[in-house]
Amino acid sequence: MTNKISFQFISEPTDVNFGGKVHGGVVMKWIDQTAYTCARSWAETYCVTVYVGGIRFYKPISIGEVIKIEATVVYTRKTSIHIAVDVYSRTFSTQKFEKKTHCIIVFVSVDENGKPLEVKKWTPTSDSEKKMEEYAIKLNALRKQISDEMMPFVSI
Repeated sequence: MTNKISFQFISEPTDVNFGGKVHGGVVMKWIDQTAYTCARSWAETYCVTVYVGGIRFYKPISIGEVIKIEATVVYTRKTSIHIAVDVYSRTFSTQKFEKKTHCIIVFVSVDENGKPLEVKKWTPTSDSEKKMEEYAIKLNALRKQISDEMMPFVSI
């Protein structure tokens, strides 16, 4: 059981958007794949994405760059796993990765019928882990507030 996963690969010409950079949707797919692997490794069960939030694209990614995506468990609830994801890239002529995107993605562990399953509790140990957990808790509270405020406008 691990609370961190890292993927590295090269961005490809098929990842390009009309502006000549890596398409934001492609980056979101990479985020989901890496975070899923992290969630699945933590839960040791099938997991489904239930929320992606606070996604921030800092800088564009160019085709042919080395991509590094790091996913880390930062908070768990009864059935959910909150994962912080950072996307970095670098050219082949530099060794230093630069942060390009960040977000929090939430997964729920489910059984073969889609019923939520309890997950192991993650407990932060370092100061930085504690700060990330606090960040995830604040985002969770904001999501609930926004959801509650939007309910009168949702037609079912």
